[in-house]
Amino acid sequence: MTTFKRLWVIAMFAGILISCSSKTESDSNSSDLGSSVEESSEESSRPSPLEVKDGEIAGKAFKVYYGSPAVKGREIWGDLVPYNVVWRTGANEATYVELSQDMTVEGKSLPAGKYSLFTIPKESGKWTVIFNSEWDLEHGHFQYDEKNDVLRVEVTPVWGESLQERLSIDIENPGLVIRWEKLQLPIIVQ
Repeated sequence: MTTFKRLWVIAMFAGILISCSSKTESDSNSSDLGSSVEESSEESSRPSPLEVKDGEIAGKAFKVYYGSPAVKGREIWGDLVPYNVVWRTGANEATYVELSQDMTVEGKSLPAGKYSLFTIPKESGKWTVIFNSEWDLEHGHFQYDEKNDVLRVEVTPVWGESLQERLSIDIENPGLVIRWEKLQLPIIVQ
C-alpha cells in the first residue's frame, strides 16, 4: 500500500506541475494578445491619428504618411507651430513621402525613394518645403538634420476663411496639398 500511495502522490504532483506549466504558457499568450490589443487601441486612440494616402501623380505611384493633429481651439500658426522654425508637417513621428519613380517638385528634380517632409512656416511670403533623406524619424523635427536635405523649394500658402479641424495632406492637383486650420499649401509635383 505504501508504494501505491507514493505513486499516487508522485502522479498528483506531476499533474499539478503540468497544469501550472500550461497555465503559465496560457497566461503568457494572453498577455501577448493583450499587448497587441493595447498597441492596436493605442494606435486608434492617438490624439493625432496616423494617416496614409496612396495615389498617383502624373501616372507615378506616390504615398504620404503623417500624424493628423487637430486644431482643438488652439492658435496654430506662430504659436503651436512657430514661424521660421522647421516643422515636421504633422504630429508624432516625422511625416514622410514615398515616390516610386523620379519626379519634379516645384520644377526641381527629386529621385525615387522615401523622404521625410518638413516645412518652415513664415508669417508672410513663401514657405520652405523640405525633402530630407532621413525619413524614419520617430521624433520628427527634434531629430531633423539639415545636412540630409535632398531638396528645398519655396511654396506660396493660400489662406481661406473656413477652418479645417484636422491636418490633411492630399494627393491631388497640383500634386500635394497640405490643409490645416485656414491654410492650404499646394505643392506642384509632377
